[in-house]
Amino acid sequence: MTAIKPPALGPAVAPAAARRIRLPHAARRRAWRGAGLALLAVIAAGFVLPILWTVSTSLRTPAESFSNPPQWIPLAPVWENYTAVFEQVPLATFFLNSVIVTGAIVALQLITSTMSGYAFALVRFRGKGAVFAMVLATMMVPAQTTIIPIFILIRYLGLADNLSSLIIPAIGGAFGTFLMRQYFLQMPGELAEAARVDGASNWQIFAKIYAPIALPPMATLAVLTFSGYWNEFFRPLIFLQSTNNFTLPLGLVSLQGNFGTGSISIVLAGVVTALIPSIAIFLLAQKYFVEGITTGSFR
Repeated sequence: MTAIKPPALGPAVAPAAARRIRLPHAARRRAWRGAGLALLAVIAAGFVLPILWTVSTSLRTPAESFSNPPQWIPLAPVWENYTAVFEQVPLATFFLNSVIVTGAIVALQLITSTMSGYAFALVRFRGKGAVFAMVLATMMVPAQTTIIPIFILIRYLGLADNLSSLIIPAIGGAFGTFLMRQYFLQMPGELAEAARVDGASNWQIFAKIYAPIALPPMATLAVLTFSGYWNEFFRPLIFLQSTNNFTLPLGLVSLQGNFGTGSISIVLAGVVTALIPSIAIFLLAQKYFVEGITTGSFR
């Protein structure tokens, strides 16, 4: 008995059937993509809206600062709030102190972290794994637990109430060492081997071969370090007593006045002024920062 074969689908019917099968999957992918973008937009709004409210309030009078509903765009911007910041506190001195402290810390951490990251990644020496584990272990120790011993050492060395008391304890960083080590691990070891054959030392290999091609992770580390220490408040509060040595975050506290009775608009004008350098540094180093993140810091 001859089996009856089903009619074959024509060339016009097969693509239509395939499209009916594929459409639900494509629609599902578009739906997930749209949901992901919506979630990212909500998260981004959560970060951006407080900054917008800060900028808006800095251009209003104190009476208009807590209007209900909130007025996001001031109808009559009060630019005098920014000049009042310079009149009420020595903002230029605070700004200069922050530039000195943060600039020195960023430069020193770039040097120490890049060199130590290269050593832990590409230099062979006994006990390297144990030493690196000890360095990473320091990341799990809260800064609040070490602030008192550091303060005692600072006072013993005669560096209390001095900008160097903020710079010296922050010369090295475990995070920067880890970041640079992971980046150097991704670099080809054949470069170092070829240089050693030509008689190059470890320092020459580092300075002339690996360091010049490590600019993206160095820029990433510089931006993160700058943001962290530019906005630092805890250590300056402990180590500094003289107003002339205050950094920007600590000095802006005096804008609040006694018992917080100062103008909220002037306080936020000072906060916006303090934000400008961080935003400028990120915009200038954004290309290298993004490249350093996307290149990958994990092997």
